[in-house]
Amino acid sequence: MLSASENRFEIDLDLVFHSYQDAHLINNIFFNNEALWRSNLKVWIDYVRRNDNYLCPAIVRSVNCLSIGLQFTDDKSIMKINQQWRAKEEPTDVLSFPVIDQDSIAPPPNHFLELGDIIVSVQTAQKQADENNHSLDKELCWLVSHGLLHLLGWDHLNEHSLDQMLSFQDKLLQINHDSQIAVSRGLQP
Repeated sequence: MLSASENRFEIDLDLVFHSYQDAHLINNIFFNNEALWRSNLKVWIDYVRRNDNYLCPAIVRSVNCLSIGLQFTDDKSIMKINQQWRAKEEPTDVLSFPVIDQDSIAPPPNHFLELGDIIVSVQTAQKQADENNHSLDKELCWLVSHGLLHLLGWDHLNEHSLDQMLSFQDKLLQINHDSQIAVSRGLQP
């Protein structure tokens, strides 16, 4: 259910984007398209914060200038980060490093609120895409949306919370798909 106040205001998203350079993926325009990732993240954030039923820190609902770091990397690099921050000596698909919590204070007007960083292993994403018989693009969207939800305070400490989170990721990807169709038809998403 959308919030009673339908006062949508445009999200200004500062995206610090680091693409992964791989000779096999260099022609993947989706993967390397910073503007597309900015658009996806804006659509997802807008949906989450306009819906009172979904976990989203009040501060994120109240500001329109947000900042996120998004980095695509390889298994070797993400394994080092995973070891350093989670004491796990193995690669993983996505890591998130949230900066805000429910007690965060709003920045001054026209200053960006840092949500945190999302790091995705493209190599693991490709393996998972192959295992699930879908495209790398879809897997990357899945992983980035998962990372975003962690930045917004979602977690999966048990099977129930994991199921809820994964189900919500499906919604985000569908919203993203619907928005892309609308744009391709010249409509406003």
